[in-house]
Amino acid sequence: MRQNPSFAVTDVGELRRLVEENPWVTLVSATADGMVASHYAVMLDEDRDDLTIVGHVGKPDDLIHGLGDRELLVVVQGPHGYISPGWYGDVASVPTWNFVSAHLTGIPELLTPEENLQVLDRLVARFESALPQPRPLWERPNDAAFVERLEKGTVGFRLTPSRVVAKRKLSQNKEPGVVETIIAELSGDGPYAQPRLAAEMQRAADARTRA
Repeated sequence: MRQNPSFAVTDVGELRRLVEENPWVTLVSATADGMVASHYAVMLDEDRDDLTIVGHVGKPDDLIHGLGDRELLVVVQGPHGYISPGWYGDVASVPTWNFVSAHLTGIPELLTPEENLQVLDRLVARFESALPQPRPLWERPNDAAFVERLEKGTVGFRLTPSRVVAKRKLSQNKEPGVVETIIAELSGDGPYAQPRLAAEMQRAADARTRA
């Protein structure tokens, strides 16, 4: 990802929020057979206050990626959406795409089966907790044998990135009035409405106003 310095994101708190709110990521590795990619949910490591993430892959993706032996690129994709040139007013302009994303790169550490089970348990609890009747990992009809078989089919990992490249393109180079128009369009009911992107733009605009 080429970096425009004005769009770069370096604040750890903001990056942690990005990961927390967008757990479905893309894992990318360079192998002897070419590039490979997989898609999994990850979480921040609850014992760390940096950008360390934990997750798992299903077998044989651990072997395909060479998990633990070589660099893994984790692509975190935040809110994104199409921006029409018509939203800029009567000025020469072209379409663009607003987005927030981060690339976390490092060599992951493989988890023990016990650690992997803890991560799987946390992962299920994290998403099930939003439901009126959550189904935790260990709740019946799941039994210990079922959960243990589940764990054996996965490989857990912990990644503390050695390189982070993050970017936030939210029309921050436009005048406040234009930004307000774009937010309104993204918040509406048009074909390119993206409420999450609108909220992210509003949050960034409010931060610039306070600065």
